[in-house]
Amino acid sequence: MTGIRLTAPAPGWAIDADVVVVGSGVAGLTTALRCAAAGLDTVVVTKARLDDGSTRWAQGGIAAALGEGDTPEQHLDDTLVAGAGLCDEEAVRTLVTEGPDAVRRLITTGAHFDTTDSGDIALTREGGHHRRRIAHAGGDATGAEISRALVGAVREAALHTIENALVLDLLTDAEGRTAGVSLHVMGEGQHDGVGAVRAPSVVLATGGMGQVFSATTNPSVSTGDGVALALRAGAEVSDLEFVQFHPTVLFLGADSEGQQPLVSEAVRGEGAHLVDADGVRFMVGQHELAELAPRDIVAKGITRRMHEKGAEHMYLDARHFGARMWEQRFPTILAACRAHGIDPVTEPIPVAPAAHYASGGVRTDLRGRTTVPGLYACGEVACTGVHGANRLASNSLLEGLVFAERIAADIAEARPPRTEPAEAPGADAPVPLLAPEARTAIQRTMTRGAGVLRSADSLAAAADELEALHREAAADADGAKAVVPGVDAWEVTNLLLVSRVLVAAAREREETRGCHWREDRPDRDDAHGRRHLVVRIAPDRTPVVHRTETAAFPPVRPSD
Repeated sequence: MTGIRLTAPAPGWAIDADVVVVGSGVAGLTTALRCAAAGLDTVVVTKARLDDGSTRWAQGGIAAALGEGDTPEQHLDDTLVAGAGLCDEEAVRTLVTEGPDAVRRLITTGAHFDTTDSGDIALTREGGHHRRRIAHAGGDATGAEISRALVGAVREAALHTIENALVLDLLTDAEGRTAGVSLHVMGEGQHDGVGAVRAPSVVLATGGMGQVFSATTNPSVSTGDGVALALRAGAEVSDLEFVQFHPTVLFLGADSEGQQPLVSEAVRGEGAHLVDADGVRFMVGQHELAELAPRDIVAKGITRRMHEKGAEHMYLDARHFGARMWEQRFPTILAACRAHGIDPVTEPIPVAPAAHYASGGVRTDLRGRTTVPGLYACGEVACTGVHGANRLASNSLLEGLVFAERIAADIAEARPPRTEPAEAPGADAPVPLLAPEARTAIQRTMTRGAGVLRSADSLAAAADELEALHREAAADADGAKAVVPGVDAWEVTNLLLVSRVLVAAAREREETRGCHWREDRPDRDDAHGRRHLVVRIAPDRTPVVHRTETAAFPPVRPSD
């Protein structure tokens, strides 16, 4: 244990449970429903409303070998290729073999997927897939439909939920085992202010950390809170340098910041073309799948062409779809484009890469267990080894489903006893908070130094700027400039910690692999690079990076 905690008031209230699930996307709600079905007293904590997480924004769909002629083995092969040599094959095999039945169970929960005239699930293709295996709903509103079904099931089951609550830190007992979480309810929930949910099993399903960058497809709640909590608790994270930049995000201007509208890969799956201002399809000849190459390759192709042309964006041309197909297959994207003055029916869509998905996260085993006893992680916050150096399109919702079920099964089997939280060593010297206005400085530093294009120089500059913010917060903590605890300050402090760890890992990976693109190291180095970078935080709050000896993850427990 590190003894590191955020600066926050002591909990003023507490409730007891067997399991607390933090997050309300596909990973969190599936875990909670399965735990409750097993008879465990389960509490769901979520940062906004139950349906406000990243899942509802997922457009493309969920990948599984459901179609005629498709097999889990083919899905496995495509996933391994996209992961650029760093996938854990056992984790991928678990995903693709258990995935089809997990999707069918999701359907029995109430999710409705689009179907063909014959009643079969309609399937499409996305980048990196050699077969049509992406199930979708509402055309391009798959995440919204999955969220609707799971939220409905949670409410029908009358699960205890705490909305508008930011989780702060992990509580542990005298043996260093998980004993719950502290959290702050933001004025609209059942409780007010800082409190605690005491439980021997905590499941982090907090989603991503896209808000560390200026432009992202992630919602505003994606500030890396789960990764930051895990790091402070002493857990290991891995592969954080592999941030996937979605190739086709609606370009709203060079100065646009915050959440940007996504133009799903499924648009390319249905035949849209990437072109430059002259109408040239520049991805043809760069990869056998052209526009449907894995995302890292397409993002690099777009970025290279932008540099060659001195342009701020490229174009996605789907005018040949016609109005009827746009309205039926991609109504959400059509509405978003038109809201910004662009009509895809009559003109190409301006697009550019933006931060989208963290392939790395809190390191887990195949049961979702982290290196801290009693702490689990699931979904985008976790690093199961499934994604390797680059996530295959539409594997994320599937990962949330499959590993949520595995976590619930493990907790139900173990049924650890409740214990009393103990005061953490060093808790009298909590982490100094950053002023909320530092958020923009962090995002611009990360975009400039650790974005799509990286180099030793850009990463060193980013590390220096982040370290300066860290030192400034520490210097101000004891004086009149000390920041008052609050949601904005806690979020930006989490962003800083996650950013420092990401940059530390990116500096250590001196090669180009997957979605980690080093301009100064353009080649893949399998002799040294087919290793995972595992990071933890030392008690002095310094990131400590360890390179694994092989491409395999070490066990999360010494006895395993």
